[in-house]
Amino acid sequence: MDINQASNLVSSAVVAAIPLMYAGAGELVAEKFGVLNLGVEGMMLVGAVTGFAVASITGSPWLGMLVSVFAGLAMALLFSFLTITMLANQVATGLSLTIFGIGFSAYVGKPYTSAAMRVIIDVMPIPVLKSIPCSVPRFSRSIRSAISRSPCSS
Repeated sequence: MDINQASNLVSSAVVAAIPLMYAGAGELVAEKFGVLNLGVEGMMLVGAVTGFAVASITGSPWLGMLVSVFAGLAMALLFSFLTITMLANQVATGLSLTIFGIGFSAYVGKPYTSAAMRVIIDVMPIPVLKSIPCSVPRFSRSIRSAISRSPCSS
């Protein structure tokens, strides 16, 4: 395995872990308040599949993201209604929402398994980041040149 393959492996692992880190941070905050929500994965799956379906049907990635947020919010409201108002067990409710989310996303997402999204999200320039002297392309070029000059690279 050369340095490019290792770099690609590490970067793809970090990209894949980011949604799980967000969910873990949210669950950590919820557990600080005494709520054990094991349905986070199901909420994420429902939000992801509805967001992708809406974005591919309408062609608007921003509408897909908005619907995705509201779908996850609806699942969270269902969890809170069942556990707070109806006094259901948090573990059983969370696990049932996870199982429901897995099944729902598999059922709704079936037509989209081989669909390619033809939607492009435009670049949104952030004025504050433009003023930083070390930009990302310049930084990545310097890393590549340092790797190519290193005695370990062959």
